[in-house]
Amino acid sequence: MKPILITGGAGFIGTNLAARLLSSGQSVVLYDNVSRCGVEKNLHWLRAHFQDALTILTADTRDREAFGHAVCDASAVFHFAAQVAVTTSLSSPELDFDVNVRGTLHLLETLRAMRNPPPLVFTSTNKVYGSLPGVELGLHGRRYEPVDPGIRAGGVGEEQGLEFYSPYGCSKGSADQYILDYARSFGIPAVVFRMSCIYGPHQHGNEDQGWLAHFLLRALRKEPITIYGDGRQVRDILFIDDLVEALLIAKENASRLSGAAFNMGGGPQNSISLLELIDLIAKMHGELPPLEFADWRIGDQRYYVSDCSKFQKATGWAPTVCAPEGLQRLYDWLKESLPS
Repeated sequence: MKPILITGGAGFIGTNLAARLLSSGQSVVLYDNVSRCGVEKNLHWLRAHFQDALTILTADTRDREAFGHAVCDASAVFHFAAQVAVTTSLSSPELDFDVNVRGTLHLLETLRAMRNPPPLVFTSTNKVYGSLPGVELGLHGRRYEPVDPGIRAGGVGEEQGLEFYSPYGCSKGSADQYILDYARSFGIPAVVFRMSCIYGPHQHGNEDQGWLAHFLLRALRKEPITIYGDGRQVRDILFIDDLVEALLIAKENASRLSGAAFNMGGGPQNSISLLELIDLIAKMHGELPPLEFADWRIGDQRYYVSDCSKFQKATGWAPTVCAPEGLQRLYDWLKESLPS
């Protein structure tokens, strides 16, 4: 049986997906340039638990030849490799483009040349919808909420117009659209997830990406947490186990779902503002972490909550881990992982 290829496989999502696949007896190839802080720990953990069925290729998606060989040997491809930070995209737009667009195009061109291309699942971002200036907001306690009752109850759906904001939004959005078009134009079985905030074990978060883990780590280290804006901005959060289940469902149904983009997150029932998260951290940690406030950042959305009903109706998938439970599990994992 051919292995499943996970690009960016040493990252947080790739590690959890690889563990699930390897536990079921599936062989896995991780393709990663190992440039992100913390991925060495993930690789060490995976090697310790699943060495026999695991292959690690330390390479870059911009290396067309090496990448092409890996893709041709795969039974399915999960494409997670990316430049993930808005701040990095602002300082290095060409790097951002090369990794997120050119690397994805290398993948698509390899698949297009194959007689029977394997299914592809790609993780895009909610940033393809821009800052959502058309969604009118009001204040409700410690959070922003949409004035529109439909959006307030259900979240932002895929019918929301695309409006790329920041070089990162442009590059991920371009990759998103390239994949959907190659599915339509060339028959590649491909599915796109437009991701909200994912969290869970093996997440080594920082200010730019993985902010839930970053907040918890700062609290555990008794370091101040910087909030950009007023803290009332809202996101929906999805625990990693629920995402992994959705990814596997998408792979198994790639032919039927091909050419479709799905918003993927915890939905309104798992939405939380930054200030509400701080309150929850204080409850778990036993004390309120020190806070600092700074100006809003470019492309910040004051409100984004996923409407996942399109994927739910198509597959029957739904989140199973509620936000308080998932955050407690992440907190406990981070606490155990910190050096004594």
